[in-house]
Amino acid sequence: MVQSINRINDYAFKRIMGSEEGKDALLSFLNAVLKPAPGKELASVELLDRELDPRYLLDRAARLDILARTATGALVNIEVQIANQYNIDKRTLFYWAGLYHGQLSRGEDFRSLKKTITINILGFSWFTDKERYHHIFQLREKDTGELLNEDMEIHFLELPKIVKLDRRPSDALEEWMLYLNNLEGKEMEAIAMENPGIKKALTIEQIFLKDKKERRLYELREKAYRDELSALAGARAEGEARGEARGEARGEARGEARGRQEAICKYLEARFGDASLGLQEKVRQYNELEKLDMLINKIYTAASLEEAGAIINGI
Repeated sequence: MVQSINRINDYAFKRIMGSEEGKDALLSFLNAVLKPAPGKELASVELLDRELDPRYLLDRAARLDILARTATGALVNIEVQIANQYNIDKRTLFYWAGLYHGQLSRGEDFRSLKKTITINILGFSWFTDKERYHHIFQLREKDTGELLNEDMEIHFLELPKIVKLDRRPSDALEEWMLYLNNLEGKEMEAIAMENPGIKKALTIEQIFLKDKKERRLYELREKAYRDELSALAGARAEGEARGEARGEARGEARGEARGRQEAICKYLEARFGDASLGLQEKVRQYNELEKLDMLINKIYTAASLEEAGAIINGI
């Protein structure tokens, strides 16, 4: 039996959605996010990605994004960001600006610049609104709301918020966000029957997982993500330890334990959504650093909520 996949692993996302065979899935996703007017839906895109050297898959800073150009010349960049590094706003502007000004060669007219769209898929909640999961930003006049021009468009999709909606998906975007939240079983099958783009993505991901080389590269990227979470947990633990106990050994241990607990719980939330709340509560009951370190090393191997439960209960 082929194992399930973490669909917000950026290597897997790039291979499934950013490949020639995945163009139908990509177009379906883009139309769901951008919501063009009837008759204006995207019918084709040109993929502009460069192949990534596998040596960089363990580099947590490596960007495995998808870059495409529409028939009108607009650039669309899609990036998955799993861990909250508390800089997604500035990071987004930095990379958007690079894409925008990078369109021009020396001496070219500024009028040649085309619309540049960034879509950030977040494995964490960034905005304070607890229900809105899709945020769109443009350049507008502060008082009147008048649009400067249409060249900037930035989207944020907050995956944790969609799983908290206690209802069936109301449109294609919600279907895609549930797909990206690793929805499986009959509910996923029902959505795929109505959404050809998602059905195509599911087919490609199964082929992807059966390829031993691709599976190995996918696992390398998962390791990079684990390392990133561990680094973030360590930084948080260090700060908590300093502030909480003024360097006392007991306070340091408590801060480190909290940091590890939160890193594990954030992963569970991003991977399995609200269904993991019971497991998150159990994780927060573990205070021994040795047990928490064992969990950090093992929890990312879980392909399902049941496997995650077995790992947590078996510590």
